[in-house]
Amino acid sequence: MSKVPFKPGNLLYPLPAVMVSCGDEPDNFNIITIAWTGTICSDPPMCYISVRPERYSHEIISRTGEFVINITTESLAFATDWCGVKSGRDVNKFKTLSLTPEKGQIVKAPLIAESPLNIECRVKDVKRLGSHDMFISEVVAIDADEKFIDKSTGSFQLNHAQPLAYSHGKYYGLGEKIGGFGFSVKKKKH
Repeated sequence: MSKVPFKPGNLLYPLPAVMVSCGDEPDNFNIITIAWTGTICSDPPMCYISVRPERYSHEIISRTGEFVINITTESLAFATDWCGVKSGRDVNKFKTLSLTPEKGQIVKAPLIAESPLNIECRVKDVKRLGSHDMFISEVVAIDADEKFIDKSTGSFQLNHAQPLAYSHGKYYGLGEKIGGFGFSVKKKKH
């Protein structure tokens, strides 16, 4: 295999494409689509989102110090893309897309009811990094659609919700399962 030099950039794909909801009152509720997101720590549970300072949601999250990461699905692909190209300064995204704002357990920011999993977050720190500011946040609550909880194990089965992924400007559904954690070293049954 031949390798060629390539300009430095963000080529770590695929990423989750999530809709982040924010606001503390119905008149300022907003949704922003984010692909720059991920896990930071498991104990305490922490994650991050990175947002350009000029985005409408940046001011809302900076002011309120909280947001909700709403996991997206193939059925939410249109809304996910639309919320990434339209500004909440110009349109009420919940109303326009007929999405349902729902009260969370802890934060004032609304959950998106149509999302199978909502991650309620409180900002702990903001890192200004260049084109984006990283909101480092503690996960303070999880809201899971009960139809995706395995009754026998109690685990959340996100794969059954058909999650959406983002890869280099395009959205994809996830493919077939290849293996589980540790499958490479698991002893085979005879």
